[in-house]
Amino acid sequence: MTSRTIKVLLAEDQSMVREALAALLGLEDDIEVVAQVARGDEVLAAARAHDIDVALMDIEMPGATGIEAAARLHKELPSVKLVILTTFGRPGYLRSAMESGADAFLVKDAPAAQLAAAVRKVLAGERVIDPTLAAAALAEGANPLTDREREVLRAAADGSTNAELAKALHLSQGTVRNYLSTAIQKLAVRNRAEAVRIAREKGWL
Repeated sequence: MTSRTIKVLLAEDQSMVREALAALLGLEDDIEVVAQVARGDEVLAAARAHDIDVALMDIEMPGATGIEAAARLHKELPSVKLVILTTFGRPGYLRSAMESGADAFLVKDAPAAQLAAAVRKVLAGERVIDPTLAAAALAEGANPLTDREREVLRAAADGSTNAELAKALHLSQGTVRNYLSTAIQKLAVRNRAEAVRIAREKGWL
């Protein structure tokens, strides 16, 4: 156990979940939640303003995902330890989180004592990963999609036409069509809608 108070930032868009986590962590003698935000794009400013030690972040947030926010924090404030919390046990998320610089990856329904222990462990330089998710990630293998294929698939999720995608992404329609076709082939599905669904289920988008 550390001899000083660990300053924690909570980033979670659901207020009830965020407040519950803050209350549980507040019961620990050596942990203080000094900042709470509901958007991923507010994480960096809050972290700077409150000189935090550890950031606990949900994945699904408006503004930026927890993984995107973690990557920014890791780049700008490398001394801050990063804990990703998720409702979704998707192995692709784990790989993305680790690549973004996360120090821990846990599911939200983990016991409060486990979460508090993870905060202390990452501050001590340890890495904490949910064992079930770790096993699933190893079994799943790496994300087969390139960054550009993921970008086009994400943009196509709302049903945009190739022409609309090309305009939004500053690509030619032929290039968009090629990226979508390659992604569909890699995921062994019939169309872009199935490709988006499968990639999301695996945490690859």
